[in-house]
Amino acid sequence: MNWTRILVAVPFLVAACTEVTKVPVPTAGSRADANVVLSYQQSSYEMVTPDWEAAQGSADARCRAWGYRKAEPFEGTNTQCQAFDGWGNCMMSTVSRTYQCLGRG
Repeated sequence: MNWTRILVAVPFLVAACTEVTKVPVPTAGSRADANVVLSYQQSSYEMVTPDWEAAQGSADARCRAWGYRKAEPFEGTNTQCQAFDGWGNCMMSTVSRTYQCLGRG
């Protein structure tokens, strides 16, 4: 076993998996259906902590602009792969959460 190669590779592997905080932004929605979708992008090398509190503010603002009082998130998220590598592994995905606008007027 070549320990020199392993010791050289370890810092690169650790640096490849970075921890980041991302704020989901409005990416879709429908005034008629009273819903807003907020999303963020995530690569396979990132450990993302989404800032759902900030996202709530964006969803509330969008709903208020449409004449509703607030937004309430649906449970869970939807993850959709945007790019695959040559072996079929997902390299880039979009994570989304849908919010329902509530309280007309």
